[in-house]
Amino acid sequence: MDQILAANSALAATIGGVLIGLSAVLLMATTGRVAGISGFVSRLLPPYADDAFIARIAFIAGLVATPPIYSFATGHGIGISVSSRVPLLIVAGLLVGFGAVRGGGCTSGHGVCGIARLSPRSIVATLVFMATAVATVFIARHVIGG
Repeated sequence: MDQILAANSALAATIGGVLIGLSAVLLMATTGRVAGISGFVSRLLPPYADDAFIARIAFIAGLVATPPIYSFATGHGIGISVSSRVPLLIVAGLLVGFGAVRGGGCTSGHGVCGIARLSPRSIVATLVFMATAVATVFIARHVIGG
C-alpha cells in the first residue's frame, strides 16, 4: 500500500511540475513576463496598473482556486497543515516578504524561471533560499522544538 501511495505522490508531483513549467512558459510566451509570484502580488496594487494587470489577476486567481478544484475533482484534501500560532505566522510572512524583496524575487521567479534560463543570479538566489529553508526547519524542529 505504501508503494502505491508513494507512486501516486511521485506521479502527482511530476504532473504538478510539468504544469508549473508549462504555465511559466505560456506566461513568458504570451506576456513576456517571468512567473514570479512575489512580483505578481506586489504589482496588484497601484501604481502598477498596466497591460499585464489582467494576466496577474488571472495567475493569482489560478493559484488560489487550484487547491479547492483539486479537492473537488479528486475527493481528497490537499494535506497541508499550517501553524495555528498567529504571531508565528505574522513573523514568518514578514520574513518571507523581506527575503523576496532583498533577493529580488521569490522561489517561483528564481527557482522555476531563472534556473531554466541558466541565470547565475537566480541559481545563487535559489541556493540561498533552499539553505535558509533547511536551516529554518532544523532550528524550528530541533532547537525550538516546534
